[in-house]
Amino acid sequence: MPKKIVAKEVESLKALGVDIETNVVIGKTLTIDELFEMGYEAVFVGSGAGLPNFMGIPGESLKGVYSANEFLTRSNLMKSYLSDPETPIMKGGKVAVVGGGNVAMDAARTALRLGAEKVYIVYRRSMDELPARKEEVEHAIEEGIDFRLLNNPVEVLGYNNPDDARDPKNGFVTGMKCIKMELGEPDARGRRRPIPVEGSEFVLDVDTVIMSIGTSPNPLIKSTTEGLEVNERGGIIVNEDGLTSRNAVYAGGDAVTGAATVISAMGAGKTAAKAIDEYLSNK
Repeated sequence: MPKKIVAKEVESLKALGVDIETNVVIGKTLTIDELFEMGYEAVFVGSGAGLPNFMGIPGESLKGVYSANEFLTRSNLMKSYLSDPETPIMKGGKVAVVGGGNVAMDAARTALRLGAEKVYIVYRRSMDELPARKEEVEHAIEEGIDFRLLNNPVEVLGYNNPDDARDPKNGFVTGMKCIKMELGEPDARGRRRPIPVEGSEFVLDVDTVIMSIGTSPNPLIKSTTEGLEVNERGGIIVNEDGLTSRNAVYAGGDAVTGAATVISAMGAGKTAAKAIDEYLSNK
């Protein structure tokens, strides 16, 4: 969304009397319990699902491996697209984006705009199973993104010069080892399960790897809020009004559902706001 529109919305909230406190991390700077001690009578948690998932394969700690969250945050919010940015980012070369969702398309197209020589989308299912919106996929194809489907990464490869520990290239990504996949029977959700093809490993030469395989709610709020119940995916459990297992603590959006849409998050916020208003009015 254009930043001018966001700024206008923020100013509208301030005009309504909303106080905005920045540089506060709930769970570190303050806890939810401390908010109540400060005099707040209800709390809404809308912290999203910003904890990036990784594959757990060798080489993911090499220089040049990013989560899509970090890559897009550095590029956009921290202005790494500038010629001399304060927060650097890998630009140019060959880039592999692992994943097939909307964020993967965003990361791939951003990498291209930053000057990448070649950008690959590496996804273990076929085009028919890509979870990204059709328009996003079409735009990525139009811009020249190379889709390497039915492939799954098994290792990120890096440069190492054993004769010179101070070689500046040491520890940087040089490629990604993948294995070809074929689709088997549908899984519990009806999606055909990808199966590795034995002996089909190959190396994709890349300089940057961006992992875009989903996100999870950050466990920080749960771990610092006694009695707050979450499900097996780390999402906060709420009732139909957005009320959590803690009295006067409400939640909604990706912190509850996992990564979803802005529209559904807005709907959850409105539902919880109505319930909070009723709760406070009846105290």
